[in-house]
Amino acid sequence: MGSHEVIALAIFLLAYGFIISEQIHRTTIAMIGGLLMIAFGIFDQNKAIHYIDFNTIGLLVGMMIIVSITAQTGVFEYIAIVSAQKVKGAPIKILIVLSLFTALASAFLDNVTTVLLVVPVTISITKQLKVPPIPFLLSEIFASNIGGTATMIGDPPNLMIGSAVKDLTFMSFIDNLTFINFIILLVTVLILTFIYRRQLKTTNDLRKHLLSKDARHELKDRLLLSKCLIVVILTLLGFFFHQFIHIETATIALIGAFILLLLTGDKYLTTTLEKVEWTTLFFFIGLFVIVGGLVETGLIGALAKKAMLLTGGEVKSTTFLVLWMSALISAFVDNIPFVATMIPLIKEMGHLGITNLDPLWWSLSLGACLGGNGTLIGASANLVVAGLASKEGHQISFIKFLVIGFPLMLISILISTIYVYFRYLA
Repeated sequence: MGSHEVIALAIFLLAYGFIISEQIHRTTIAMIGGLLMIAFGIFDQNKAIHYIDFNTIGLLVGMMIIVSITAQTGVFEYIAIVSAQKVKGAPIKILIVLSLFTALASAFLDNVTTVLLVVPVTISITKQLKVPPIPFLLSEIFASNIGGTATMIGDPPNLMIGSAVKDLTFMSFIDNLTFINFIILLVTVLILTFIYRRQLKTTNDLRKHLLSKDARHELKDRLLLSKCLIVVILTLLGFFFHQFIHIETATIALIGAFILLLLTGDKYLTTTLEKVEWTTLFFFIGLFVIVGGLVETGLIGALAKKAMLLTGGEVKSTTFLVLWMSALISAFVDNIPFVATMIPLIKEMGHLGITNLDPLWWSLSLGACLGGNGTLIGASANLVVAGLASKEGHQISFIKFLVIGFPLMLISILISTIYVYFRYLA
């Protein structure tokens, strides 16, 4: 191993170690790691820029702008209250409805954005019904990660995979992942309702009070809502047909975002851009450069060869290795740097003789996204919900989450294993 390879590997491992430890913000670490790759001559600045996936960055920016403006209309709160009223205020049914809504929203919005919108409403509803919010919040965490797995734009790993592999279109993700994730969601919610069935009870008086609320009062600006809905529908249609119109998903999202800013006027421009999660975007940029350094020095290629030797280059065993390894690692480590490392590795496997990479890509997606349900630190949405719950005096400890989340995650990966085998390998 030459000096460049040693330096690149050292930077990668140090950055990864600091990201896991959470002693310093992961964005700071990722950017420093990326800049060190350039400073130590792994590649120059121009070459480093080529490793940044601007389709991922652009898509995130566009969707963050659209969601930020739409959230100001109150439509998400309106949907939650109407949903609760549709099931007559029954706590178990509310848990199921909010979980399904969270999963559906997470399929098309960022998971963190979805839980930030759903959790305050959930806590409000549980307060009114005087039932413990923890079962609802846990179910929404699991639903957000499962729902995010179902589409290309639902979870950052899918976005990264779809951007890196041009054959995997927006519709490919829906075709290959939506059905199995719906099955996993149903199984997960049914298990949770069984576990918490005795806690999910309220009185008739409390239910009547919730049913008497007028959800329309949550809608703050109907004109703004109509503009947002038009842009959201057109943007989603653009995602569905992007492979036919030959426009990348990032361009579609950014067109939607800036059309919405044009329609809503200058008053939303500054406040909306301030709400864009720049820390997340710079984290991605730094990470892309760090992993680019591993690719540039040939370390990714060497890793691919080792994995091929371990599985003998046989598609079935390689697929299951990727699925289970992705899930177990992503339960304890942020899945974004893991997937950023795995993408070039799987591509290299294609160069080494595995002709059909589809099972590996779908296994990486299922493992990395669903693995986030294994522990409290497995996904960003988990920590956001725990933080919001803590502010309301409800603690979700690491152990409390692990006892429920890890077995559910293993069940979801077992279901995925059966699905991958019969759909792609049998």
